[in-house]
Amino acid sequence: MRSNELVPSRRDMLKLTGVAAFAAALAPHLALATEETVAAELKKLFGGKKMGTGKLKLDVPQIAENGNVVPLNVDVTSPMTAKDYVKAVHVFADGNPWPQVVTYNFTPESGRAAASIRMRLQKTQNVIAVAEMSNGDFYSAKSQVKVTIGGCGG
Repeated sequence: MRSNELVPSRRDMLKLTGVAAFAAALAPHLALATEETVAAELKKLFGGKKMGTGKLKLDVPQIAENGNVVPLNVDVTSPMTAKDYVKAVHVFADGNPWPQVVTYNFTPESGRAAASIRMRLQKTQNVIAVAEMSNGDFYSAKSQVKVTIGGCGG
């Protein structure tokens, strides 16, 4: 065996560097969000503003037998006029790799502030929705979903 066979080639070093960079970029997202990380994200986005209740309806199942396809419906009571409308609804999950699941943006032309998706949930966790109104008010709703079979690789 020649001594230069033990020294990695430049190509091998570039491959290793690429793999290491990819792993470093992915590593923060492998950890699951927690109630604390979601609270920090909410504070960052909304500055600790008071959240009202009642106008925002969050409809998710209490038990999701398959975390790959968990239905989520949001509906906000609003006249949706030029002076009074829902600007956005933000949805968070405190047990997924990324805490923010989706943001829906609305205008008065939307007619109604309602949306539906199917999301993936890895484990039993809270789903939190925040409605941002045109007048600066915020409304929130929270529901726990018990997941029996995880949908994010669990």
